[in-house]
Amino acid sequence: MNIPVYNYRDKKIFWGKRRVNKHRILVVEDERDIAELIRLHLADLDYDVSIAPDGHSGLRLATMQRWDLIVLDLRLPGVDGLEICRQVRANSEYTPILMLTSKSSELDRVLGLEIGADDYVTKPFSVLELMARVKAILRRAKATEAAPASDREPLRINQLLIDPITRSADVAGKPVDLTAKEFDLLLHFAKNPGRVYRRAELLDSVWGYGHDGYEHTVNSHINRLRSKIEEDSANPDYIVTVWGVGYKLQVPRTTGQAL
Repeated sequence: MNIPVYNYRDKKIFWGKRRVNKHRILVVEDERDIAELIRLHLADLDYDVSIAPDGHSGLRLATMQRWDLIVLDLRLPGVDGLEICRQVRANSEYTPILMLTSKSSELDRVLGLEIGADDYVTKPFSVLELMARVKAILRRAKATEAAPASDREPLRINQLLIDPITRSADVAGKPVDLTAKEFDLLLHFAKNPGRVYRRAELLDSVWGYGHDGYEHTVNSHINRLRSKIEEDSANPDYIVTVWGVGYKLQVPRTTGQAL
């Protein structure tokens, strides 16, 4: 199978041979130096890497082929990264997306995560951090694919229904609009109801990296998840705080249930 390769000199995409059994990664980035830096380091990890230098080519390549990961800059000429993210998420097949944003574009990061990006890295970024995020996303995707059939069955906890295949959830039959990471977090809790997780454990298991400075990420995602699945987020029934330890997902008591 062929893969698209961007030629900066001729400003054209040509088609090269794909190496067998390699992860295929699309980098949508209009800054040539950054795109080449990412490509070189991903190639060192033995991935097949294609580059799209603008939004139009990025959208075309992102939606015309199957990718194991898309590294997507949000600020692009032509079609912006948010629109590319929307259209990729509209496809039936799930493709992980790692966003690249500037430090000043907090609103874009929030919108990107709401639309369905899996993670983000801010510019200027550490190459080591970027590679760690890429490997973490690919590990999670591989683990999902390799999961036994029983792990792919829908999970029901009281009125909460979670479907790992369609990556969807609903409460009392009403669909819940979750970001990619919110869904991953909810599914992780639902697979082990009653188990208490420390924030660092959730970072390692759901985000794939652990660092004290990122623990606020867990808190913010828990708060956002509660606002979407709880009837009263200030007094949650599902995801509860275990003070001094972390969080757990409990099975709420229904009306008339014996104590």
